[in-house]
Amino acid sequence: MAKKELRLVLGDQLNRQHSWWNEKPDDFIVLMCEARSETDYARHHIQKVVAFFLAMRDFADWLEGRGFEVIYLRLNDSENQGSIADNVKHVIDKQNCDSWAYQLPDEYRLDEELKKLRDDLGIAYAAHDTEHFLSKRDDLKAHFKGKKNYLMESFYRKMRKKYNVLMDGDEPAQGKWNYDKQNRKTLPEDHEVTEPKTYAKDVKALVDMLKAEKVETIGRIDPENFIWPVTRREGLSMLRFFIDECLSDFGDYQDAMRQDEWSIYHSRISFLMNSKIISPLEVIERVEEAWREDKKKYSIAAVEGFIRQILGWREYMRGVYWAKMPDYADMNYFNHRRKLPKWYWTGETKMNCMSQAINQSLDYAYAHHIQRLMVTGNFALLAGVYPDEVDAWYLGIYIDAIEWVEITNTRGMSQFADGGIVGTKPYVSSANYIDKMSNYCKHCHYSKTKKTGEKACPFNSLYWDFYERHRDKLENNPRIGFVYPTLDKMKPEKKEELLKQADYYLKNKDDL
Repeated sequence: MAKKELRLVLGDQLNRQHSWWNEKPDDFIVLMCEARSETDYARHHIQKVVAFFLAMRDFADWLEGRGFEVIYLRLNDSENQGSIADNVKHVIDKQNCDSWAYQLPDEYRLDEELKKLRDDLGIAYAAHDTEHFLSKRDDLKAHFKGKKNYLMESFYRKMRKKYNVLMDGDEPAQGKWNYDKQNRKTLPEDHEVTEPKTYAKDVKALVDMLKAEKVETIGRIDPENFIWPVTRREGLSMLRFFIDECLSDFGDYQDAMRQDEWSIYHSRISFLMNSKIISPLEVIERVEEAWREDKKKYSIAAVEGFIRQILGWREYMRGVYWAKMPDYADMNYFNHRRKLPKWYWTGETKMNCMSQAINQSLDYAYAHHIQRLMVTGNFALLAGVYPDEVDAWYLGIYIDAIEWVEITNTRGMSQFADGGIVGTKPYVSSANYIDKMSNYCKHCHYSKTKKTGEKACPFNSLYWDFYERHRDKLENNPRIGFVYPTLDKMKPEKKEELLKQADYYLKNKDDL
């Protein structure tokens, strides 16, 4: 039997535009596998596992339809060896392959695993780019060489110029690079939000397989009505829906939250991009094209704000990840050590904002960036939760969470555990911000206006306690502003009462 090359495709490498698929189908064998090493390294939301397996199976079917020989190992396949590395070894031996190739993983963990596998196998290999991102792994590190802080804006402007996105010649379209301050409105009470687009699928057989294989998951699922897009066709239709029905309102309300509204005007395409089903460049180009064709319908603020999340923030966070790993995963600037409250896994808390954000996450494996940053992340930082525990929760619960994007957003932006590499200040707030951007406080057991006493909102006292606790690290931060002057002007008895209230809540955080 003639020897062939084995090519490994990981579950987040479902890129139909990759140059591999322009080669002759009979030149190599493709291996894809549902591995216990991937279902078990974190406790994932069941919808996340289902989404990845559905997307992988669809991609394998597409490859076979193009004439490629695909070995696809399902989780319960008798040939499945349990881990990606062991499956590669098994298939290479069984198929008599004399070389193998893979696309560079986006997770440091897998990158190291495949490097070790190269050494263990001792046969010819090749590592290829995924041909997905708009910058290379080391571009951001080179861009900020010699700098302590990585300010995203300069990198973002460089990317705008490189790809000629929202540019008029050498200048930004309509004269400004950034419209962030215009994108912070709350939803009017009488505003009717567009109904989110969903995709009804029966996934009972897949859910039954996960249960039979005893895969531990979190979250909830309706096996007869799985709502997420997992194919390229569905992904492009979701993008079209976002542009047609949501983009015009996205800018104004991208930071807004509302009771029992889980999607509002967000695109919900991050899973599709993070699994490489659709590319960031095609998303950016379609959004810009829509704006250039109808500037009355789409504001430059909405379009720039959306594109910045992809061309700026997404590429930037990946660059931070590869510049700072593996040390980044151990950073704990404030030396926080508390356990995550038990209700993060159940949503059973009297704090309505937390209940809304967590239950939504358990129901849909999704929450938008402000719910993640200024509700669940805000509380964890104020409460001094160990960053490892926060990472594990975010990595597990969200459908789009892969470590390269999760850990930089969580440990960096949300928890300030990196000491300011990503963010210039901690993103914390009292009840005031949450009330400003949502109607959560109207339905809460606690009072948003009370700082101490019965039913005082925990965010209020924890906010001041956080700053007092970390005065040595934060007092000289120029972005903090009014906090320490306000603390120092407080009457001693008022300050002591606030700190006692915070201490009580911290000691009883599982009962909040």
